[in-house]
Amino acid sequence: MTTETQQDPVNDEAELVYEHLECDLEDGIATLTVNRPKALNALNSEVLDELRDAIVELAIDDEVMAIMITGAGDKAFVAGADISEMADMTAFEARDHSHLGQDVFATIEACPKPVIAVINGYALGGGLELALACHLRIASSSAMMGLPEVSLGLIPGFAGTQRLARIAGPGVAREWIMTGDSFSAAEAHRVGVVNRVAEPEQLMEAATELTKRIVSRGPLAVQTALEVIRTGLDVGQAQGESAEADSFGLIFTSDDAREGMLAFKEKRKPSFTGR
Repeated sequence: MTTETQQDPVNDEAELVYEHLECDLEDGIATLTVNRPKALNALNSEVLDELRDAIVELAIDDEVMAIMITGAGDKAFVAGADISEMADMTAFEARDHSHLGQDVFATIEACPKPVIAVINGYALGGGLELALACHLRIASSSAMMGLPEVSLGLIPGFAGTQRLARIAGPGVAREWIMTGDSFSAAEAHRVGVVNRVAEPEQLMEAATELTKRIVSRGPLAVQTALEVIRTGLDVGQAQGESAEADSFGLIFTSDDAREGMLAFKEKRKPSFTGR
């Protein structure tokens, strides 16, 4: 499935059609590509709206087991928010724009299906914030990442101050945000901002291999694990452990759990149905 034009979200065949996004579906993996290469795939309001609509639709598409997000071309994943759109905003408009980006990225983070950022180039400002909202991040060894907003007299506005601190720790977040510097994929990996690094020519293959490995696991278990992890980040450990135990017990009632344990006993690969 490859789509390129128009803003009609989805038809009965679950085919996504957008102006600034391309969507390909293969082997249960949907690849969303931000397609504004002349603007280094910068995020404007239209792209943000399209991303939200696409994630919502893919989340309920039974053919989709996981989602990868990347950028068109070989220079940028997403080079940031669209400054030309933001430059003339009033304070109230800027606040609303911040809320828009936060809402879109919260939708990505809350997606019940695994979302993997495939960082193929510059991931700066809003681009890194987009990647941080994904569940996992794999980067090209040539990619550069950072939150340079302070160099414009601004701060991150799409929840970058919050997610970077949660993912890499407050010390890393303070350094990255207060310096506005860009960092290599190797450094991002060292501090935990990205999960894996691959050579540029092997990036998509490596990302697809990782995603297929996740898709091969019990889909209900993966979905439940994502939900419990997210819950645990917002509550104390005791509450998180309680949520884990409840979910652990609940998933025991699933066909997938019975199949997985039976397959283990019979020394064969499980055949999961997502039920």
